[in-house]
Amino acid sequence: MIIVKGYLLPCLWAFLSSLVFCGIFNVKDKKVIFFSALGGGLGWFAYLISAPSGSVVMQNLIAAITVALFSEFMSRILKAPSTVFLVIGVLPMVPGGGIYYTMEYGVQGNTEMFIEKGLETIAVAGAIAVGVSVASAIFRLYSHFQHKQFKQRENMVIRYDRHNNK
Repeated sequence: MIIVKGYLLPCLWAFLSSLVFCGIFNVKDKKVIFFSALGGGLGWFAYLISAPSGSVVMQNLIAAITVALFSEFMSRILKAPSTVFLVIGVLPMVPGGGIYYTMEYGVQGNTEMFIEKGLETIAVAGAIAVGVSVASAIFRLYSHFQHKQFKQRENMVIRYDRHNNK
């Protein structure tokens, strides 16, 4: 029961909220809708299991990397833009509460809490951005080297054919 309340239920809510955003963003393909929402649930699962790190920023970084890698893989498999999977998958991690509390402390005149919560919110947003960038760069490097290997093999075959046909 603890596992259901601790991990599965929050991931289900993240999945469902991502599913709603698929409707808001007018995503048409049913497979893309399902896997985009699954990316949101997977990202939240990564967020939850990285809780022992003790840092909300690190949790968001790990979750963003997970969602970004998932979105790159799913874009290749389903032949759809990775931004669909990425934007919808990252939405459950957006620090909306942090923004709200930062503004609340600012309006109340609580400068110390305003600065503390504001810096934390900026750090979380930055961690999400860095996580997406790092995962995307890793995937693009992998794709580049894979394409380069393919070209080398193709050139070897062409050279072999030219050499044997003479």
